[in-house]
Amino acid sequence: MTGTLMEYIRYPFVRYALIVGTLIALCSSLLGVTLVLKRFSFIGDGLSHVAFGAIAIATVLQLTNKMIIVLPLTTLSAVLLLRTGKNTKIRGDAAIAMISVAALAFGYLLMHIFSTSSNLSGDVCSTLFGSASILTLTQPEVWLCIILSAAVVLIFVLFYNKIFAVTFDEDFSRAAGTKADAYNLLIAVVIAVIIVLAMNLVGSLLISALVIFPALSAMRIFKSFRSVTVCSAVLSVICAVFGMVISILAGTPVGSTIVAANAAAFGICYVTGIKRS
Repeated sequence: MTGTLMEYIRYPFVRYALIVGTLIALCSSLLGVTLVLKRFSFIGDGLSHVAFGAIAIATVLQLTNKMIIVLPLTTLSAVLLLRTGKNTKIRGDAAIAMISVAALAFGYLLMHIFSTSSNLSGDVCSTLFGSASILTLTQPEVWLCIILSAAVVLIFVLFYNKIFAVTFDEDFSRAAGTKADAYNLLIAVVIAVIIVLAMNLVGSLLISALVIFPALSAMRIFKSFRSVTVCSAVLSVICAVFGMVISILAGTPVGSTIVAANAAAFGICYVTGIKRS
């Protein structure tokens, strides 16, 4: 098995997939803890459906670079969702459900009406559940992912204390002089970038797993915010690499295999947490 894996790693597209998958898993886990604690766990699912709708628009317009539409629309939706709070008529969970379903239906409707492919069902299924697109990445796409991932990690490290404050007590942090709205906006933009990057890895319907599972797994073992964040990042990267290796060797779907690895890790952490308590 090791020899087979080393043989595969000789190919550039396999190395690209491993690099991009690892970076996406790392970025997803960093803000996953914040989203879970702010009770916005399903924002990843909602934004992924928005990204699906944006991809449908870009496909209909026959744009070569879909990022021109996908990233701005996803970012705008992330800002709107994170701004839904106590003073709004539509609560956060309802807003996520509404935008998620509407974007998914709108995207599929557009792709059906203005179909440019002979295999519409296959294209939709690949977008929703992930496909082999992670194995067809070009070098410019890999560099784009590296740059955006580095920006996400740098932002998280530089503004760690502010993100921590906004996560646990937004009202107190605002009273203490922290510009909570600005940092919520920053979190929204970073989340949107992560969701768009993760589309190639696991597909629209499975992105939430990259955000939720590592955070929940780490919370079963550790209690402090920093420890949970570090553990979440480590678990996410390990599960992503393990999932991609299994997918390459066994020929299983990349996204589903990574999610299954995360689910198994959560089960192990859950049992470990019970024994420790």
